Amino acid sequence: MYIPTADTNQLELCSFAAALEAEHTAPCDYDREKWLYVPSAFAPYRYILGTRGENPLICIGINPSTAVPGDLDNTLKSVERIAAHNGFDSFIMFNVYAQRATNPDDMDAALNPVLHRENMEAFRYILSGCGEGVTPTVWAAWGTIIEKRPYLFACLQDMLAIGEEYGARWVTAGKRSKAGHPHHPLYLRKDSGLDDFDVGAYWEKLGE
Repeated sequence: MYIPTADTNQLELCSFAAALEAEHTAPCDYDREKWLYVPSAFAPYRYILGTRGENPLICIGINPSTAVPGDLDNTLKSVERIAAHNGFDSFIMFNVYAQRATNPDDMDAALNPVLHRENMEAFRYILSGCGEGVTPTVWAAWGTIIEKRPYLFACLQDMLAIGEEYGARWVTAGKRSKAGHPHHPLYLRKDSGLDDFDVGAYWEKLGE
C-alpha cells in the first residue's frame, strides 16, 4: 500500500532527462540489461517501468503504484502475460499521470504541470525507442479511473497528440465501459487478444 505523503507540487522533481541519465549510470539492484526503470530508485512518482526490447507493448494506465523491477504488482503481471501472448518481445508500463498512489483517490487534487510535462517527455522517449520499422503499439488500459480527476482528460489529450506524431497504433483488451473507456488490465485472461481502438472517436464521444 502506498499513500502519497505530499502533493507533488510541493516536491522537488527530477526531470525525465536527468532521471534517464541516472538510470544508465547510478547503482541499482536490478538487471539493467533487462529492465527499463525511470527513475531508477523508488520515488513518489514513476515515469517508466518495463522490459527492454525492439517491439514493446506500451500499456497506459492512470497512475503508478508500488511496482518495481522484479517485484511486479498484479496489474503489471497481467500486462507482462498479455504482451507475451500477443507476440511482443517486451512491455512498458506508462501512465497518464506519473504520481504513485495505490488508491487513485490519493492523487493530486490539482494538476502538477511540471510533472505532466516531464511525463510527456517520457512518453515521447518510449514511442521513439521502438526498433527500426516498428509501429509503436499503445494499449489504452486506463479504465473508468480516468474520471477520478478532471485534469486527467487534459493529460490524455496531450498523449493522444504525441501518439499521432509518432503514428502510434492504439489498441484495447477486454470489454469497454458504457462510456467507452478501455478495460483495465486486471482480471483479463492471460490469452486476451488486442483490438484496434479509434482514439479519435473515443475523444469525440468524451466531449459529447
